[in-house]
Amino acid sequence: MELFRALAALAEPPSDEGSAERLAESLALGAPPTASEYTEVFVFQLYPYASVYLGEEGMLGGEARGRVAGFWRALGQTPHAEADHLSSLLALYARLVELEEAEPEAVRRAGWRGARKALLWEHLLSWVTVYLDKLSEIAPPFYRAWGELLSKALLEEAATVGAQDALPAHLRAAGGVADPRAQAFEEFSQSLLAPVRSGLILVRSDLNRAARSLNLGARAGERRFTLKSLLGQDAAGVLGWLAEEAARRAALHRVRRVTLGHVAAWWEAKAEATAALLRELSSEAGEAASPTVR
Repeated sequence: MELFRALAALAEPPSDEGSAERLAESLALGAPPTASEYTEVFVFQLYPYASVYLGEEGMLGGEARGRVAGFWRALGQTPHAEADHLSSLLALYARLVELEEAEPEAVRRAGWRGARKALLWEHLLSWVTVYLDKLSEIAPPFYRAWGELLSKALLEEAATVGAQDALPAHLRAAGGVADPRAQAFEEFSQSLLAPVRSGLILVRSDLNRAARSLNLGARAGERRFTLKSLLGQDAAGVLGWLAEEAARRAALHRVRRVTLGHVAAWWEAKAEATAALLRELSSEAGEAASPTVR
């Protein structure tokens, strides 16, 4: 389980002690990341916290972090301050594997196996592969290689422990994207930016890409303000672009059905529902913007 500990350490900011360089060399990941590369990926774009991707608000903390902390407590451990940080979860997973392998008594060993399986499916595979798909699109080479290695390791663990019958609680509890025709725009934008509700991860570089594609001006700042600004310039175009992005994401989820089963199917269905809503909204916005012919 040293692999998971090494991967966990590389999800933390690089230190000045050379540990990242040593780990990168041992894992054949290439040149170690710089502090600025880490900041761009994990601070400005893809926060490495489960609650951001599994919470209804799409933000740090909340009920999603509470579920993760509850899992720590169920194991008899005090949750870390950042219990849902990817690094913490990977380190905990490595520890559970070691406890299982070291346990001589069959019943207790089965208990550790159950805890290991629950952590893997409930709090890691419920979001990490979706997260890593996005990371592969925006990260520099080192973190792309890191993500590929982590994804491979997690999928190997899924094959080892077997599938979980029930859908993760984080996913079962999630709603969908709010319809702005029936609810406030703020609810629509927040739900669209919450991955567990929309089925896709939209980061700042995605919104900038949409702006370039549609020849629009991208407002700097929080994503919700950027999104509002883009929609104000060309609602039909932006909604159509987002619909295609959701459809593209659904296709990526579909590919993972072979390895992740109903978890991948759930993400696929979310993204497809979002794409359908956005297409409808785009069509209506286009009709509203078109001059009436008499």
